[in-house]
Amino acid sequence: MTEEEKRSKAWIGDAVLGLFAREWILKQPDIAVKERAKVFIQMTSNQFLASLGDPTAMEAEIGVVYESQGLQAAFDFIEGKFLPLFTKRRTKSKQPGSYRNKK
Repeated sequence: MTEEEKRSKAWIGDAVLGLFAREWILKQPDIAVKERAKVFIQMTSNQFLASLGDPTAMEAEIGVVYESQGLQAAFDFIEGKFLPLFTKRRTKSKQPGSYRNKK
């Protein structure tokens, strides 16, 4: 895949990830309405994606799955590959004494 193709797939993958994140956030009763935007940014950020690999490559993977198998397959892919690490990090950041909880 050329760099241009990868970026095109990533552009689509980014949109699919954004939709997945919004739907997932809305289903989480422990995420307050005022926290939704913050969690969305955390879940879709290049910083988070970099924990799995090159952010553009990660989004491109999502884009490839979406284009070849459809939206539900892409959501399943995100749920299997991205969500476990995100929820683990999110749970960890909520623990007492975490630097992320300090103001």
